[in-house]
Amino acid sequence: LTITTGALVAVQGYNQFASVGVEALTGFASAFFNVRLIVPGTTAVALSATIGAGATAQLGAMRINEEIDALEVIGIRSVTYLAATRVLSGVIVVIPLYCIAVMMAFLAARTGTTVIYGQGSGVYDHYFNTFLNPTDLIWSFGQVVAIAVVIMMVHTYYGYTAGGGPAGVGEAVGRAVRISMVIAAIEIVFISLAVYGQSGNF
Repeated sequence: LTITTGALVAVQGYNQFASVGVEALTGFASAFFNVRLIVPGTTAVALSATIGAGATAQLGAMRINEEIDALEVIGIRSVTYLAATRVLSGVIVVIPLYCIAVMMAFLAARTGTTVIYGQGSGVYDHYFNTFLNPTDLIWSFGQVVAIAVVIMMVHTYYGYTAGGGPAGVGEAVGRAVRISMVIAAIEIVFISLAVYGQSGNF
């Protein structure tokens, strides 16, 4: 996913900047937009549509098969045993997922700009390194972890409260994916405004 979005940064960035004669700034676009918006958004989609949806389906199947009720009967707190572990696993898995995602986005944007469009790698690297702020990477990582917590909590809730047989589990998965993507988009906007809104370095 992030290879595709990184390549789109190269295509759109190069063409838009070339229309005003500053195509050298494509490295800036990669350093700026991949870190702040594109990779967190893509990671949210990937987490919601794969790991989150799987957690909802698994918990929903356990709910309709009365496995969660069985845990409660034998004295095991099902929220702690089932829900909290899935939220924790979502946060743990997003750490390497984000690292790989941001590296692939950078690589795709650089390859698209230098190989396909023929821009000099020195020019690209100069603007990329000038505008890539390590603090932004740390904020972006924190943003992705916060998004992962919310996404996994939404999916866990919908899976835990699913009912109505297999069709109800399917509806719960659909609702969880829809709600978590909307909440993730809102969260990206608010965190981005809170972190970068007053920086003035654009």
